[in-house]
Amino acid sequence: MHAAVLGSPISHSLSPVLHRAAYTDLGLDHDYQAIEVTEETFPSFIRTLDESWLGLSLTMPLKEVAFDVADEVSPVALLARAINTLIIGPQLTADNTDVIGIVQAVREMTSHDLSSAVIFGSGATARSSIVAASQLGITSIQAVARNHKALFECESIAQKLGIEFRDVALADVQFTNETLTINTTPAGAADSIADLVIDPQGPILDVVYHPWPSALASRWHAQDCIAIPGYLMLLHQAAKQVELMTGREAPLHAMRTALMQALLER
Repeated sequence: MHAAVLGSPISHSLSPVLHRAAYTDLGLDHDYQAIEVTEETFPSFIRTLDESWLGLSLTMPLKEVAFDVADEVSPVALLARAINTLIIGPQLTADNTDVIGIVQAVREMTSHDLSSAVIFGSGATARSSIVAASQLGITSIQAVARNHKALFECESIAQKLGIEFRDVALADVQFTNETLTINTTPAGAADSIADLVIDPQGPILDVVYHPWPSALASRWHAQDCIAIPGYLMLLHQAAKQVELMTGREAPLHAMRTALMQALLER
């Protein structure tokens, strides 16, 4: 059986490391590849799939266009307006495991009582972060982003979840020990603002995992705050994908070991 991660660019992806480790530990004779697929080539690729395929992991820029091909979409993917998983069967079923990836990564690293969040960015991962924030008990969000138009969609999701949502300038962000900060921007995008963050408090989850620590993570470390690496989100979202695609419990320890080895080799 086949599975793959699709996106562009995709050569950097560690998803094959995680899924292959899971298949080996579970004794499954499946393969998992990283395949370069753009928004333009995505529909034609989907048409090539047959019963030999288990599922697909999706990264940018495919998390939104996947709605055009899915027969059924999970409630969490509908709410986040982002798809990162396609399960292939009689129907093409879409899901979002980024949300549980964020939740599990935060819960693994901190037992803080969290009441507020600061989110950097406004794309698909930011929308998933809002849904995850709700599951973590967060009731207010300060959003810092350049694309103010995209923030309207983020605000709409927050309103559905009963979360207070404010678009703020970086200089106006207020942190407390109960604030979870989530950086959803690509590697390097937030480096220039790290030194401009005033008095960070509470934990930060940076979806960036290479290089680590990121500039933002280093800023939090300098204040003796918890910095949660993006590879933990990657690990936990992949574990959920393995369960959805195989129907088996994911071997988290084997997946974690393979991931840490791959990161050491980078």
